[in-house]
Amino acid sequence: MTMTAIPADRTERDAHFLRLAFKVAERSLASGQHPFGAILVDAEGTVLMEQENGFMPDHDMTGHAERVLMTRAGIAYGPERLAGCTMYTSAEPCAMCAGAAYWVGLGRLVYGLSEKRLKTITGNHPENPTLDLPCETVFAAGQRRIEVAGPMLEDEAAIVHETFWAA
Repeated sequence: MTMTAIPADRTERDAHFLRLAFKVAERSLASGQHPFGAILVDAEGTVLMEQENGFMPDHDMTGHAERVLMTRAGIAYGPERLAGCTMYTSAEPCAMCAGAAYWVGLGRLVYGLSEKRLKTITGNHPENPTLDLPCETVFAAGQRRIEVAGPMLEDEAAIVHETFWAA
């Protein structure tokens, strides 16, 4: 667990933690994974978990950082605690990852790069045939409310993807 000083303003706080998720995405890329990262932060501003993408080494198409983080968090903390937590993600969670956040009881999500913009960057890449389905659409179909903020710092979030998917 990492203790991090919390900026006073919520927008400033979100930008701070979102940039930490971008660093996780960069670390993911440096370790040979797809450039996605996610962190889980509790209401007090403590980073509880970080997660890089999990595509390699087995080419696990479900190894998205957000889905893996939510699986780990659901086991470790349960819905009562997760209701007060925020997941910060370098990119908007796909339908699968949004479903995972819903099922574990996450209370809030903040993301950088939108699915729509990611799709324009990746095209129909065989390792990321992006679903242009907003996570809010997935959440709206459920019975539990998840607050969503994003896209935020989208140009910053796009940089690592523009380089990676163009190669």
